[in-house]
Amino acid sequence: MCSPIDPKTVFVVIPAFNEHQSLQLVVDELVDKHYNVVVVDDGSAMDLYPLLKNKPIFFLRHKVNLGQGAALQTGIEFALSRQPSYIVTFDADGQHNANDIEKMLLKLFEAKADIALGSRFIKNNPIPLKRKILLQAGRYINYLFTRLLLTDAHNGLRAMTKETAEKIRIRENRMAHATEILSLIQKEKLKYIEVPVEVYYTEYSQRKGQTAMSSFRIFFDLLLNKIFR
Repeated sequence: MCSPIDPKTVFVVIPAFNEHQSLQLVVDELVDKHYNVVVVDDGSAMDLYPLLKNKPIFFLRHKVNLGQGAALQTGIEFALSRQPSYIVTFDADGQHNANDIEKMLLKLFEAKADIALGSRFIKNNPIPLKRKILLQAGRYINYLFTRLLLTDAHNGLRAMTKETAEKIRIRENRMAHATEILSLIQKEKLKYIEVPVEVYYTEYSQRKGQTAMSSFRIFFDLLLNKIFR
């Protein structure tokens, strides 16, 4: 049975900052599945373009590091200019499984939803204890700001329709963008679904992931946003 989703109408946006170790493999897996890949180099110390110049992708670069939220918005705006059917956000550190994209898109299509959010907690993923504690705490912090209690509030794998992407305008440049997206889902009354996905934890990806200190900074950014906006 043929899939109702044409991969040529899907744009996968990858924000990348100093991801020399993992990016090529991540991109190759997505290209093999015939998705349109948009890499946004967020001011890496060493330009990522030489790693990718022979690959059939779209490459954008911030001259300075602005943050993952800003890189996602740059990539989403570019993808929208190409008239996609769907836009997917995907991390550059190798944690996500490219096979999960098709599953998320099919669930999105079947449920007639606006956005699908990946969750590492619906299925049994081996998650380091410290990371699990941070992520679970993040669920409730996000609930305070968004009124959405998800099983996984900080998963970078998302799939959305073109119309949804046009409504989600990310203004939080750094990691607080994840909560901002959930707030926009609530504000715009978008229909969302959670889809179980795999997450791979390597020594490299854990070094790149959130720490307790970065989580505190996110909370502080959200608090300031709540007070002054």
